[in-house]
Amino acid sequence: MAKLSVEIITGERLVYQQDDVDMVVAPGSEGTIGILPSHAALISLLAEGELRVTKGGTEESIVVFGGFIEVLDDRVAILADSAERAGEIDLARAATARQNAEAALRNREDVADLEEVSQALRRAAIRERIGERRGRS
Repeated sequence: MAKLSVEIITGERLVYQQDDVDMVVAPGSEGTIGILPSHAALISLLAEGELRVTKGGTEESIVVFGGFIEVLDDRVAILADSAERAGEIDLARAATARQNAEAALRNREDVADLEEVSQALRRAAIRERIGERRGRS
C-alpha cells in the first residue's frame, strides 16, 4: 500500500521528516485538509493550528502558524512560518505569553498594534491546548 513522505520546514529548521506516513491532517486557510496516499496534487495556504501526522497507528501533533502545503505524488511538503512539535511546547512559557497578551488587551490604551497582541494570544492558546492535550508540562 502507498504511503506518504512528509517534510515540515520553517525558515530556521527542519521540524519533521518521515517516510511511510499514513495520513496528514492540516489546518488549511479554508478549513481542515485531510491527506491520504494518492491524494490529488494540491497547493494551499496553512492557517494557525494543529497539524496531525499519523504513522503506524501513532499520531504526532505539530503546531503550525501559517505557511504553505504542497501535495504531489505522495509527497507532502510544508513550509511553515513557524512550527513546533507538541513535545517541544513549553507550557509555562505559553501560559505567560497568554497572560501577557490578555493583560495588554485589557489595557488597550497601551496596545500599539491590536492585531499583533490578538495574534500572540491566539498562538499562546493554541500552544497551551495542544501541549496540555499531548501531556507535556
